[in-house]
Amino acid sequence: MTALGFLYPGHSGEDDYPRIEQLLGSDIRVDLVHTDIGEDAHRVDALLEMGSPRRLEEGVAELRLAGADAVVWACTSGSFVHGWDGAHEQVRALARAAGLPASSTSFAFVHAAKEIGVRRVSIGATYPDDVARLFADFLGAAGIEVADVVGSGVVTAAEVGTWTEQEVLALARAADRPDAEAVLLPDTALHTAAHVPALEKELGKPVLTANQVTVWEGLRLADRRVNAPQLGALFTREPVVQA
Repeated sequence: MTALGFLYPGHSGEDDYPRIEQLLGSDIRVDLVHTDIGEDAHRVDALLEMGSPRRLEEGVAELRLAGADAVVWACTSGSFVHGWDGAHEQVRALARAAGLPASSTSFAFVHAAKEIGVRRVSIGATYPDDVARLFADFLGAAGIEVADVVGSGVVTAAEVGTWTEQEVLALARAADRPDAEAVLLPDTALHTAAHVPALEKELGKPVLTANQVTVWEGLRLADRRVNAPQLGALFTREPVVQA
């Protein structure tokens, strides 16, 4: 049994995780601990506080007791908003607190993009434009080119959690560019686990979504390789374990 631990901010798109667990197979357990987000706002100051060590460490003990093999901070904006160096320090602090391999959704996107061999992407973000741009900057620091960024101006994760499949598809279409090798949808509040095959069929290219790559990152940290085509192109390859 491989147990994957996730620190998830608040309550919005968390039901993606049991869905993904079901698709992965019976020997993988997905454990989710909800962190206190403070103010629900896609605003830089609120996001910095949401991903602060104090808030993350509160959930670590519960995951340790659950027997997690790895822990991932299941939040994109609450990690990339710290910048490349700050996000690394956030993950190092989480690893120290947990005594486990650790990562975050922002790094999950970087590793997943490299895994499927894409170097140029476009971003369909639910966030306001200034926050969405910070994600593009984060990817740029990892050597991933960004063809375009489309922001949706949604201020709260609670609102994002209500989006329908058609709204998710519309965001992906709006973000897609002919020269982008993949489209990234970076909000873990967005329900996407059931929609990845439809998204990839619609766009004719890989689509990486926040909850999908977050679980993949947990598997990567635990050195597990799982083939689950219902979760998209990312799960039809054997993940390369990266340092």
